[in-house]
Amino acid sequence: MERFRHTDRVTELLDREAIRDCIYTYCRGVDRADEESLRASYWPDATDCHGSLADGPVDIFISKCLEIFKVGPRNIHQISNILIEFQSDTRAVVESYFSALQRAGDNQVYLAGRYCDLFEKRGEEWRVLERTVVYDWVEPQKAPEEDEATRFGGRTPIGCAYPDDQVYRLKKKSASLSSPGKRI
Repeated sequence: MERFRHTDRVTELLDREAIRDCIYTYCRGVDRADEESLRASYWPDATDCHGSLADGPVDIFISKCLEIFKVGPRNIHQISNILIEFQSDTRAVVESYFSALQRAGDNQVYLAGRYCDLFEKRGEEWRVLERTVVYDWVEPQKAPEEDEATRFGGRTPIGCAYPDDQVYRLKKKSASLSSPGKRI
């Protein structure tokens, strides 16, 4: 099959960056328990197959995440090897490798795998239309017994959920600056 090529290479580069930003926004959403970022990663009519967690309309997956967010989980997702293959000006097959450490209560697991996504561009925005999570490694682990304040010691601030995490504080602070060039 012949590979699709954008006729405008600058548009292709901008589209690639928009797709990467969407993937990173998803990670922020799931790691920071940020529903808005999580929803912004998917089209409302998207589907998500996340193994035993959810398989079907994306709202099922997001609802499951919101339930998990209530128990104060600790999630850390790392993304690498993002391969973007355009099928047309408005569709791309995207394979992204992930490694994730997830903890909720006494359960902790290290996961590695791939997000196999169909991205679609609507207007000027790229989002996931279809996602299948492929698991390449699963390693249950013993969760730490001591609380985070003890474990982290003087290493602060400790990452936390929306809206209290440092990144949201920076965004709020930046937005509140009234004049360009004003020092933070």
